[in-house]
This record gives sequence, structure tokens and C-alpha cells, in this order.
Amino acid sequence: MSDRSGPTRVPFPDVLDQLTGVRFFLALGVVLFHFQLYWTLPAESAGLLNRARLGVDVFFILSGFILTHVYLQGDRAPNYGRFLAARLARIYPAHLFILLAMLGLVLIAPVFGVGLEPGRFNPVDFAGTLLLVQAWFPRESMALWNGPAWSLSAEWFAYLAFPAYAALALRLRARPWVLIALAMLLFVALDAFYRAWFGRMLPRAEDSLGILRIIPEFLYGIGLYYLGQRWTPSPRMSLMGALVATTLLLTLMQIGADDRVIVAAAGPFILSLALLAKAPVRTFLSHPVLLFAGEASFALYLVHIPILMVWRNAAQAFSGWGADYRMGLVELAAMLVLTLAAAAAIHVFVEQPGRRWLRARLAPQRADPVEAQRSVHSDQGEPF
Repeated sequence: MSDRSGPTRVPFPDVLDQLTGVRFFLALGVVLFHFQLYWTLPAESAGLLNRARLGVDVFFILSGFILTHVYLQGDRAPNYGRFLAARLARIYPAHLFILLAMLGLVLIAPVFGVGLEPGRFNPVDFAGTLLLVQAWFPRESMALWNGPAWSLSAEWFAYLAFPAYAALALRLRARPWVLIALAMLLFVALDAFYRAWFGRMLPRAEDSLGILRIIPEFLYGIGLYYLGQRWTPSPRMSLMGALVATTLLLTLMQIGADDRVIVAAAGPFILSLALLAKAPVRTFLSHPVLLFAGEASFALYLVHIPILMVWRNAAQAFSGWGADYRMGLVELAAMLVLTLAAAAAIHVFVEQPGRRWLRARLAPQRADPVEAQRSVHSDQGEPF
């Protein structure tokens, strides 16, 4: 397929298994980052886990990449209403289930003598989290009903802004380096603003204006996608590129490089994995078990903090442990197994049927082959 306004484009295959499988490791990194705060190992010995929280930024870049793959391969943007309906069906069932579970836990906690921090779980923050707007405004404290859900708020903002992204992407798709340069410039500008206003670099933005974090990273993913369409490396070069990009990213995380450098290095990492599908090269990331784990990574990401919170409060209430108690490795392993099992159950029994139910009602399929094809591939490899 040729683009009249630029070099030949070689489309990616419909299914990008490597980008699905890697989602599990990204989500697991975020989980272990939070778990390490409560285990017996000193924080400095955790190595790259201290930077594993930046897996959220990788997810944001990956989201721009995959949504371009699914929705922006043609000459026009998708129907906006149907796009939003599909995105809401993708993220909301698991989010709503876990948020309501948290509400139930908060309501019954006093019955079991579990004390909650005054004002921590309040109606205003609940409403903001329910509506996915908790990361849209400046805040002095975090909306702690479910901390990780701030990134869903940022994703929802990007979905609402998708027509603007699509217009820019379709106009500049023949010049992907321009898209990438715009993303970098936007990141630098927003980082400077965030440091001046909040005293922290942009990759530390969460509940307080966390939407600023996704704005350039989503665009970065779009530019990377169109850049990748120009390349069809040999299997050997694809595999070598993926190894180099992965090693570079992990090394930067291990040595504690600047967060912004790690975010920049996440781009070649994602692109190199996607190019493996073009070669094509099969890796362990394409194994059915990892593909399932990758699909369930969204539930894993959302549920791990509530489970950790319940464990901590129960331990303090029933065992007399102080707030400074730390998990041993056996407890850590048990917690991880419990969290993985809960994520798998939520994915199978809540997320998948909820997604189908919402889509059937919000965006029923029409006799449109383009829409049907988008529906088939709209979830593969997609972080949110």
C-alpha cells in the first residue's frame, strides 16, 4: 500500500502478539514497585523496581501506538461516538467493579474494627473516580479510592481528545519524525510547566493534572506507529533490535536514570517489539499463557492496590502489627499469587462479559466491514 504523500508504507499485521504479552510484565512491574514498599528488602536493593512505576508511561505510549493501528490505518478517523462507546466498554466494567468493591470495604471496615484515615475515602473523590476525572485538575492530595485508576482518567481524557490526535496523525502520517518531534517538544514544555507549578517532573504527575503526562506520550506512540510502517527489517535484525532496545531500557531503569530519559527509551522498546511481528519472529511473548496474562494485565493493574490495602489493614487490626511492619518473601509470594488469581478472575468473569454487554448496547455492530474489522482487533495488544 502506497501513500501518495510519502514513502511506501508496509502495514503491520493485524495481530501484534508481542505487544499483548509484554503488557503483563509492565503491569507486574508496577505491582512489584508498590509491593516493595512493604517487604523486608531495603529499597535500594530492589534495583529496576524503583523505576518500574514508569510502566504507566510505557502503557500511555503503547496506547497511542495501538489505537493508531486499530483506528487510523485508513484515510479518515473512526466514527467518534462508536469509538468512545468501544473505549468505555473496554475500561469501565473492571474499573466500576473494583471501585464498588472498595466502597463496600470502606463501609464494612468499622464493623470489623478497622480504622480508616479520616477524610481519605470521601464522596467527592469517589464521584471523581467514578466519572474518571480525578486526574484532570490540580489537587493537594490523591484520590485514594483506587490509586491506579488515575491513569484511566488520563486515558479517558486522551480518548475524548482523539479527534484532535487523529486530525494531526492523518495530516502528518507521511512525516512520522515530525510527529515524534512534536511529541518531544510538547513533553519538554509540559515538563517545564509541571516542575515550575508542582516542583516535580512530568513522569511524577498522577492525580494532580495527570492528564498532562499522557498528552505527549500518546502522540509519541502515534508517531512511532507511522515510523514503523516504513520499516520491514529481516528476522535477524528485528530480533537484534528488540534485544538492544530491551537491554537499554532495563539498564536505564536499573541504574536509576532520569525518568524522562527512560520514557524516551520506551519508544524504541515498543517499536522494536512491534517490528518482530512484521519479520515475523515468534518469541515467548507470543505464548498463549502470556497472551492471556497480557489481556488480564488491566485487571491486575487495577486490583493490586485494593488487595494490598486490605492485607495491610487486616494485618494491623487482627495481628497487632505496627504500621512499620514489612512483608517477608513468603508473604510477598502469597500476596502475588492472590493478586494474580484475583486479576484472572476479574478479567474472565467481569471484564470480558461486561465489555461484550456494554458494546452490544452502546455500539451495536453495523453491516460495515471496516467497523467489523476494528471490533475484531480493537482489544489485542491494547493496554486500556
